[in-house]
Amino acid sequence: MGWLWAIIVGLVLGVIARAILPGKQDIPLWLTIVFGILGSILGNAVAGWIGVEDTKGIDWIRHLLQLIGAVAVVGVGDMAWQSIRGNRNRT
Repeated sequence: MGWLWAIIVGLVLGVIARAILPGKQDIPLWLTIVFGILGSILGNAVAGWIGVEDTKGIDWIRHLLQLIGAVAVVGVGDMAWQSIRGNRNRT
């Protein structure tokens, strides 16, 4: 069941990250999910490093860090995907 939640969270974070980033990201949905999962892992790691990985109630800081991680990973991942695909014309 943990993998299912990882995929759902990855999808939600990846889609939100794509909405936040300016311009159009030409990455497929499966890669959006992967980048969202990686961003979530990155955000959880940062939350652990600063000591806010588990708080009373809703972990808003951890969720914000996960979203920031997803935005960073989707942004960098989109650039990498474009360079791999050879599609450098971006509008």
